[in-house]
Formats: sequence, structure tokens, C-alpha cells
Amino acid sequence: MPMVVVENLRKSFGKLEVLKGISLTVERGNVVALLGRSGSGKSTLLRCLNGLEIYDSGSVEVAGHKLTTDPAALRELRKDVGIVFQSFNLFPHLSVAENVMLAPRLVHRIDKPAAMALAEEMLARVGLSEKLHARPDQLSGGQQQRVAIARSLAMKPKVMLFDEVTSALDPELTAEVLVVLERLAADGMTMLLVTHEMGFARGVATRSVFMLDGRIHESGPPAEMFANPQTREFQQFIGQNLK
Repeated sequence: MPMVVVENLRKSFGKLEVLKGISLTVERGNVVALLGRSGSGKSTLLRCLNGLEIYDSGSVEVAGHKLTTDPAALRELRKDVGIVFQSFNLFPHLSVAENVMLAPRLVHRIDKPAAMALAEEMLARVGLSEKLHARPDQLSGGQQQRVAIARSLAMKPKVMLFDEVTSALDPELTAEVLVVLERLAADGMTMLLVTHEMGFARGVATRSVFMLDGRIHESGPPAEMFANPQTREFQQFIGQNLK
């Protein structure tokens, strides 16, 4: 069964239609890179998949959950669908471990020793075992973003969504985070990423989706898309973004 099924999705903000009939299917274990210029609808699409934006028409099913506006149904969906943003949103008064432990303790009601063991496991997964008791302000931006990823992973999601998670980082810190994303991909995590990291899109993603003006303009295996763009718009986009 596909992990993500989007059919004819439409979303407007006032009179501005941002998503214009998006249809997309993502199989289990696939890594989809959402590409496109600012304003093309990428982040809005990602937020619709987690119920953070209420779409106008169409249908969305993620990890077996049909997206509705019912609060109880949304809570169940978000147990299986993690999302990480450009901003880290860590609680500054909590340690790294406490940030990671918080949601599992509140949502899954696990006890403190089990939550600590889970935090240790997830922080090891993102290469931050030594930062267990540090505060967020003692970490670099790349480390904070890796803690944010560990926090989402602690909920044991079936699908992970990443919205420009490296765009606020310098190249060295970006590389730290991309290594974590590559490991998740290698482990078989189903992932959708809004990204401008063309190397990741070409080398790690199993599928690239180029969005333009609220529509999927071009889609396919990254090696084929980058080697032989089918549209002038995508050719121009990669020409401006490849380094």
C-alpha cells in the first residue's frame, strides 16, 4: 500500500490559488525531493500532508490515515507522520534529552526511564549521544536541527516530512544534517523533502518533483530528470541552482 496518496488537491489563500490540482503517490521507503522556486506551492503541499493547512478540495491519505479536520483523527495521523521545519523550535529551558522525551511521554504515556532510553537511541541515530544533557543554546545550528530530527523520530513515525531543514545553515552545518537524512533514507524511511540541495535531490532521492505555479510540472527519477530535463522551466531551474 502506498504511504502517501494525494488526489486533485487544491488550496487557496483568499483569492490566490496555491495548489491547483496536485496528485501524487509515494510508495513505502521512497524519498521524494520537492523542488521549485519560492511560491510554487511546495511548503503548502507538505503542510497539507500533516493537517497544518486545511485544503479546499481533493483527498489526502498518509500512512493509512485519511486526512480530515476531526481533531482526534489528526492526532492519530500525527503519531505516524513527523515534520521538521527550517526553525528548530526546541524548548530552550529543557535539555536535549528532555526535548526528545517530551512528546513520547505526553502522547504515548511512556515512563521516564523508557523515554530516556528512547532519547538516547534517537540521539545516537543522529550522531549526538554526547549532547544528551546539553541545552539548545549550547549547540550549533546544525546540532539543533539534528535534535529536532531526533525529536520527530522518537515518535516512531512511518513518514517524515522535511521543510527546508538546511536553508538557515551554513554549508558545513548543512552537510551534518544531510548525512542524517541520507542515513534515514538508507534505513528505508519514507520521506518527502522541500529542498534546494540539488546534490541530495540527485544522489539520494528516489524521485524528484518539480513544482511550478501550484502544479507538478515535471516528475521522475532524479538521474533522468537532471540529465535530460523535459521542460524549459526545469532546465532553467537546475541551471540556476546547480553549483
